[in-house]
Amino acid sequence: MGKIRQQVSLIDALFYAYHGYYPEEQVLGNEFAVDIRVTFDKNEYATDELGHTVNYELLYEIAKSEMERPRKLLETVAEAMLHRVRKDFPFVSSVEVSLTKNNPPFGGNPAKAQVKLSWADPK
Repeated sequence: MGKIRQQVSLIDALFYAYHGYYPEEQVLGNEFAVDIRVTFDKNEYATDELGHTVNYELLYEIAKSEMERPRKLLETVAEAMLHRVRKDFPFVSSVEVSLTKNNPPFGGNPAKAQVKLSWADPK
C-alpha cells in the first residue's frame, strides 16, 4: 500500500506592500498576490485535527508578516516565506512560494511580475 501525498495551498492572498527596487516603489507601494503550496506525506493515523496537517491560516500569517517588511527584491521576500514555512512545518517535503507584483512600474501596457521559489527534500 502506497503513501498518500497531501498538498495544502494558500492561493491569491492579496496584500498592499512596499517592496521594490526603486525608491518610488517603496513610497507608493503596490498590490501583491502570494501563493504558498506545501506537500507532505499524510499520516495514516491522522485524526480530524489541525495538528496533523498544515494549517493554511498559519501560511497566511507567515505571508502577512513577511509582506509587512519592505524589501528591494521580491526574491528576498519569497525566500523569507519559504524558510519560515520549512521552520514552522519541518515535516513538509516540498514548499513553493510565488509572489506576484500586480502593477509593476513599467509604464504602458499593464503587466504582472512574478518570482517563484521552490524547495524539495532530496530524499
